[in-house]
Amino acid sequence: MLGYITVGTNDLAKSAAFYDVLLAELGGKRAMEEENYIAWAVDISAGGMFSIMKPHDGKAASVGNGTMFAFATTSTEQVDRFYAKAIELGATCEGKPGPRGDSGFYAGYFRDLEGNKINGFFMPGMEG
Repeated sequence: MLGYITVGTNDLAKSAAFYDVLLAELGGKRAMEEENYIAWAVDISAGGMFSIMKPHDGKAASVGNGTMFAFATTSTEQVDRFYAKAIELGATCEGKPGPRGDSGFYAGYFRDLEGNKINGFFMPGMEG
């Protein structure tokens, strides 16, 4: 259902380097690229792209209060690796990986280099 998500960046090259490495943890590769825009996907024909861009209005990019983006993973171990890679790349912790509630939902939360809140999550029954 979701086609793509875009977050603003003030430093396209620095953010691109961060997401090139981080999204590779999930099998993501650059799928589209323009002067002020880059998008990653696992399978572009299936949709679900994540992208960064410099704002069209020329103003500074800013973080949405209450906005968060979640990347689905295939296991709790992949959540752990994804979170650890983000922290290694300079992200800041917003909640270490672990179970949340009683549903089996497992997630690790962080803020990227621009301050966008992101998580990697696993929910039993969603794999494959």
